[in-house]
Amino acid sequence: MNGAPTTVLLLRHAAHDWLGRGLAGRLPQVQLNAQGLQQAQALVRQLAGERLDAIVSSPQPRTRQTVAPLAAARGLPVAVVEELDEIDFGAWTGRRFEDLAGDAQWQAWNAHRASGTVPGGEAFVAVVRRAAQALAGLQAAHPGGRVLAASHADVIKAVACGATQWPVDALHAFDVPPCSVTQLEVGAGWWRMRQLAACCA
Repeated sequence: MNGAPTTVLLLRHAAHDWLGRGLAGRLPQVQLNAQGLQQAQALVRQLAGERLDAIVSSPQPRTRQTVAPLAAARGLPVAVVEELDEIDFGAWTGRRFEDLAGDAQWQAWNAHRASGTVPGGEAFVAVVRRAAQALAGLQAAHPGGRVLAASHADVIKAVACGATQWPVDALHAFDVPPCSVTQLEVGAGWWRMRQLAACCA
């Protein structure tokens, strides 16, 4: 069973007040808003027919809040996986998109993720690398199992690019809405996408 593929349901966290407005990044106080709490509750119903052997999450409060109702309903603990964390946006953390619009470095990072840099933050190639490490760890820990993994839009897009061999500079072609699920089959050293960003709630 150690080499058996694992099904990973990559869940983007539910809605919060920073969505569409700015870079929440790793700000510790970001919580789900009323809509997000409703989405988290709806997730319990939407995934009622799905077998889950484990639930894991990014360390951010918004991801852990998103899976909390589901974990309680299933009687499963939520393990934190650091490699699923949001991008470290460095000096851009907490900045509004309207304020970043004229920043040449921000424009370059969005146009060329493979080579763009974040001031004081994390290169996107590092995000791709740790996302792959997260998948490998889940497959090794749960061979043949089904795991729900709560993460963030760009981390999920990095995984989608890896699964489809789509260039990371074109990741804006993928839309990953809040509380959507991307389903992957993960083997030893490989993964493939079964479904991209299906909305559950």
